[in-house]
Amino acid sequence: MSASVPILFRDARLVVVDKPAGVLSVPELPEMLARDGIAALPVHRLDRDVSGALILALDEETRAALETLFRERALKKTYWALAQGKVQPVQGTWHFPILEEGAHSRVSALGLKSETRYRTLEALRSASVLEIDLVTGRKNQIRLHAAHAGFPLAGERKYARGKDASVRFKSRRVALHAWRLEFVHPRTGATLKIEAPLPADLCELLERTRKG
Repeated sequence: MSASVPILFRDARLVVVDKPAGVLSVPELPEMLARDGIAALPVHRLDRDVSGALILALDEETRAALETLFRERALKKTYWALAQGKVQPVQGTWHFPILEEGAHSRVSALGLKSETRYRTLEALRSASVLEIDLVTGRKNQIRLHAAHAGFPLAGERKYARGKDASVRFKSRRVALHAWRLEFVHPRTGATLKIEAPLPADLCELLERTRKG
């Protein structure tokens, strides 16, 4: 068990951690695990300010197999998000093509096909709690799609021009959490369903927004 990074699942081949917000997926997270005696290899990434479930391999063969699952979109990735405003329709899919440009991305007809499915879990006076299934995995996809649709996430500064006006209570970071992962273990064939609980800062933000 890691002393500094919560472990959601671990076996001889891979580990799933609950990445804290503010930690870089690479290189900071593997370095933190290494200090706790876990030599883990990165497979995918979450933005620095995004928390939640993240998979790392414990050997090169498993990393290659997991990377194949990601390329083939064989992992179900579900996110929790708090979006500004009342998202309409309450359930749907955003298909805006995304062009990745270094550290940023933008919606562009020149971009790659992108798909984000969402469902409203709770409609608040000034915000919407969303469950999001990430179908494709472009850079900053959920954040960019939500902002382009007119419902930037609470705490969004990169794609909402620093505005956080419709959520009365501000968020220190983007209100996005990698909530659940479901995939077939590439070495054992077992179906894994892993959930990262909503962290304290997002729970507190949600309660303040409910009261606002």
